[in-house]
Amino acid sequence: MADEEFQQEFLNAHNAYRALHGAPPLTYNKELCDEAQKWADTCLRTHTLGHSDTEEGENVFYKSGSPPVKVTGKDAVDAWYSEIKDYNFKKPGSQSGTGHFTQVVWKESKELGLGMATDGRMAFVVGQYRPPGNFTNPGQFEANVLPKE
Repeated sequence: MADEEFQQEFLNAHNAYRALHGAPPLTYNKELCDEAQKWADTCLRTHTLGHSDTEEGENVFYKSGSPPVKVTGKDAVDAWYSEIKDYNFKKPGSQSGTGHFTQVVWKESKELGLGMATDGRMAFVVGQYRPPGNFTNPGQFEANVLPKE
C-alpha cells in the first residue's frame, strides 16, 4: 500500500502532465483506490503484470530488482507519460504503444485511484481512472488528448 508521500507524488505527477495538455486536475476517489489496491495486490501475489477486468480506465506499472526495490509515485506516471514520444498528434487516435500516455492526459477523466504493492523484490503500481479514457469513437482523441500548450 502506498504511503502518503507516494500518493501525493502520484497525484502531483498526473496533474502536472495533465496541465501541460490543458486537462483539468484529477482527484482521488476512495472506491477507485480500493479497487486499484486489490488489483496491485493480485499482481504481486501472482507475480504477473496485467490489466484487471475493470470498466474504468487503467494503467499498470512494474519494477523489479535487488531488494529493496524503490519506486516513487512519480516513477510510474513518468513511465506512462514517456509514451508521448510515440504519439502522433497529427493523426489523433488509438495508436500502438501510447495508451498509458493518452489515459494520463485524457481530458474527460476526473477521478483517480491508486494501488501499490511490493514485497521488496518487485513493485506493482495500478492507476484507475473515471471516466475511463481511450474511447475510439470519432472525435474522442481530438477532444481529449491535446498537444502541449
